[in-house]
Formats: sequence, C-alpha cells, structure tokens
Amino acid sequence: MKKYALLGEKLGHSHSPLIHSEIFKIMNVDGTYSKLECSIDELSDIVNNLRLGLYNGYNVTIPYKKEIMKYLDEIDDSAKKIGAVNTVAYKNGKVIGYNTDYFGFKKELEYFNVECKNKNAFVLGTGGASLAVFKALEDLGANVLYVSRNPKNSQTISYDDLENRNIDIIVNATPVGMYPNVCDSPLSEAITKKAKYVLDIIFNPKQTKLLSYANSNMNGLYMLVGQAVKAEEIWQEKDFDYDINLLVKKIEEMI
Repeated sequence: MKKYALLGEKLGHSHSPLIHSEIFKIMNVDGTYSKLECSIDELSDIVNNLRLGLYNGYNVTIPYKKEIMKYLDEIDDSAKKIGAVNTVAYKNGKVIGYNTDYFGFKKELEYFNVECKNKNAFVLGTGGASLAVFKALEDLGANVLYVSRNPKNSQTISYDDLENRNIDIIVNATPVGMYPNVCDSPLSEAITKKAKYVLDIIFNPKQTKLLSYANSNMNGLYMLVGQAVKAEEIWQEKDFDYDINLLVKKIEEMI
C-alpha cells in the first residue's frame, strides 16, 4: 500500500485526506493519505522518510512551501520559477519538488470564468501559496501586484494603497478568515466591493467574511481539488481520467 501525507504546522481544517481518498478510488490506487503536523525542525527528517521508503509522497501547506525546498534533491522548473513547492515525490532515487497549486488555481479561474487579460489583479499576502496565484494570473495576462503589510519591492503595495487603485480581481492568499477565525477579513467591505471578481484560497469556511462582502462563492476548494489531482498524476505517473468539475461537486456534497 502506498503512503502519502500532508505536511504543515496546523492541519485540523484540512479536507485533503477526504479528497485524496476519492481520487484513489477513481484512479484505482491502493493508498492512504494522512495529516502530518510537524515543526520546521522536523522537515529534514520527514523528507528523508521518502528516501527510506516510509512514505511515497507529500503535499506541503502553511508555512513550509518555501522552507521545504532546501531539503530536496531537485526542484521542477515550473516550481523554481514560482519559488514554492507544495508537492514532493520520490523518483529514481531523488526527492523532487513540484508546484501543483499553479495548476489548481488556473483551473479555478477557468471554472469561474474569471477574465484575467489586461485586468488589474491584487494578491493579498506573499507566502508560498500567493506565489503560484501570482504566476497564474500573470501568465493569463493580468496586471498583478502583491498586497502586503510590509511592501519590499516594486511588485508589492500596501493595504492602504488599495484605496487609490482600480481593482478588477482580488485574491486572498493569506490565512485571514480561515476557521476558526471566521469573523476576520483582510479587507474592508468598501475595498472589497471595488472588485469585479473576489476569490479566496481558503476553503474552510465555504464563504469567508471577505467573500460575503462581495457576495462571492469563489472559495479555495476548486484550487485544492485541482492541485490534489495534479499531485496524484505526478505520484502515480498517469493521467486523471475523470472530470474535475464532477469531483469538486462530489467533495462539496461530502464536507
């Protein structure tokens, strides 16, 4: 039986074991998928467990998508360009890092018919997930900037600067509003309502405070399922021959 896990600091909110269990059924994989909460000091040993055959692959979430890269033997070219890894596989004697968040977020934009070309898009946060979101929007032709409390370069503005910007797309790539802190929002209702499209990569709760301000249902579940599918394609080395839209609907009914 193949063994996989999600690595992160706090994983109580995660639906990933349920999602991968459904994918295992569809792809006819004899496997298990668990949550593996760990500290930053444990990452090196946990990565080495792949080399020892104790695990076959990992997904990586907050706050280790950048940090884990230093412990890998190789990093896929697309993950290098993004600057973050969320999927790790052991192949041909090497631990290799990939970024499947990029695929998942692009599929979400496609699913919700978000127009990106020449639109002004703002990604809240500069953590590991935000890098994939930024690259996907950029590749689809959007004019993208990060929004941070501490802007450090020309690609980043402050939250206060949003008041004077024309906004088409907002994507929350921070944990603000995630369960159990469901009453929090990274933006005011007034700023949020300036945007045509408001997306949140948070999936628990289904509608964050930010999304409620915009009357939007574009949460992070589609991205989560999409990246999980791509991760399984990497691990199993075969295509996922099933409609992702149907899988998302099935997962929605189960959570």
